[in-house]
Amino acid sequence: MTSLMPGGLAVSCGTGHVSKMLKIFPALLLALFTTPALAERVLEGRVTVVRDVDTIVVAGTPVRLNGLDGPETSTRVGREARAFMTRLVRGETVTCQLNGERTHDRWVGVCYLDGQDIGAIAVANGHALDCRRYSGGRYRDLETPAARSRIGRAPYC
Repeated sequence: MTSLMPGGLAVSCGTGHVSKMLKIFPALLLALFTTPALAERVLEGRVTVVRDVDTIVVAGTPVRLNGLDGPETSTRVGREARAFMTRLVRGETVTCQLNGERTHDRWVGVCYLDGQDIGAIAVANGHALDCRRYSGGRYRDLETPAARSRIGRAPYC
């Protein structure tokens, strides 16, 4: 008897190989999806949605901007930050260097518009702060005093 495994893999049930396949299949999947060469990649496409200042959707793929600490959209400052990012990138083509990490439904990465880091643009314009834990301090010198006073830094940063 032949069975079809996930991914279209056909195995013969009468040979004893099924139990071996079932044992190695999870390990194979884990290796496949955690290999840095496959997880790290460049994503280029049009921004269709801006969820907030630190999350955009590029060609249907949600991207969390790495190292950015943005205000929540439940606040006035958060809504202003989202509006800023919307004006900046919605409908534009961006290039994102994904680092292979995921948070919730989003890939994590740094995105560029015409060669400029959009996270840096948001911080320099007072709409976000540096999240040093994830940025390594990349945006620290771009923070504005006004943003520091009106945006509460997330505890995990």
